[in-house]
Amino acid sequence: MDWKIIGISALINAIITSVLSLIFFPLAFLGPIIGGFLASYPSQGFEDYEGMDEKDGAVVGAISGLIGGLIITLILVLGFGNISAVGLKIGLDNVLTTGYIVLQLSIVISLVLSLIGGVIGVVVKR
Repeated sequence: MDWKIIGISALINAIITSVLSLIFFPLAFLGPIIGGFLASYPSQGFEDYEGMDEKDGAVVGAISGLIGGLIITLILVLGFGNISAVGLKIGLDNVLTTGYIVLQLSIVISLVLSLIGGVIGVVVKR
């Protein structure tokens, strides 16, 4: 695996998702899909065989999504500064609980959508 490509695509995932969340929230799902696509499209394959299939694209996309989800969580928690205000809007009064829910949601959503983007990247490459 090319960790540079995965890291860069995870960072792109986080930046696009954060920017689209602030501009127009319903488009925020595009960030993880683009990140997964960028992780799998330029990849060359693994040591044991030439080329990538859909499973490889899904793995590379999922790893990119996991890292991107962690970065998105850091941006959301540190960027907004007042995570307790976010928690009060959704009915939670504990800062740690709110942070944990934000972490879980951003990782799961980013992982699944980046996995889909990774498969799309392999299909488009063929």
